[in-house]
Amino acid sequence: MAKPDQNQFFRLLPIVVGALGGTLLLLNRLLTAELTDSQARADALGIMMSAVLILTGLLWQRITPRSPDTVTLVGQEGFEMAPLSEAAQTELAWASHLLLTNTATRSLVVFYQGQVLLRRGILGQKSEVKPGAILQRVLDKHKPVYLVDLKIYPGRIEFDYLPENTQGVIVQPIGQEGALILAANAPRSYTKQDENWIAGIADKLSVTLKNSTNIAPISG
Repeated sequence: MAKPDQNQFFRLLPIVVGALGGTLLLLNRLLTAELTDSQARADALGIMMSAVLILTGLLWQRITPRSPDTVTLVGQEGFEMAPLSEAAQTELAWASHLLLTNTATRSLVVFYQGQVLLRRGILGQKSEVKPGAILQRVLDKHKPVYLVDLKIYPGRIEFDYLPENTQGVIVQPIGQEGALILAANAPRSYTKQDENWIAGIADKLSVTLKNSTNIAPISG
């Protein structure tokens, strides 16, 4: 459900004031037995001001962005991590917690060296990640892909390891050997600042995982 608009009252205020002012001017004009030149000029000015207020209010209604609708992702909440060094486990736990609590991310997967190292948040039914065209392109070109509204992309079928009603996906490369896959609960929910922040976290993970030993996949 979309969050209620806290500024709706202020955006409607110019329309209400303009309509009220115009109505009062009209009543005053109808109730005036003899109209003077000065009153006619004042009425014309008042009508213009009322019209400007109403127009301003209508424009505010149109240009204010609407918050994206959020959904409750289908699946059970969980936290699965492969056997890693203590430093790598700590880093993955820290990074995933930040992403889940400070962005629209509700589910994430860390895929590295062909293995799933972490699944956290709302877990999809499948734990195995088989790289499809989108993930493989990220792994090959080392450039992120942001699918702002997953349902409109035919390639969404490859993300069967994410919750089935995932709304948006970011696939962020982790160095040269992996990817951070984030699932959001609302379309168009990541800002440019979020994308930059996610890229920074992935770079930090890359350094830690590259120095980690005894990496084993999550069983399942």
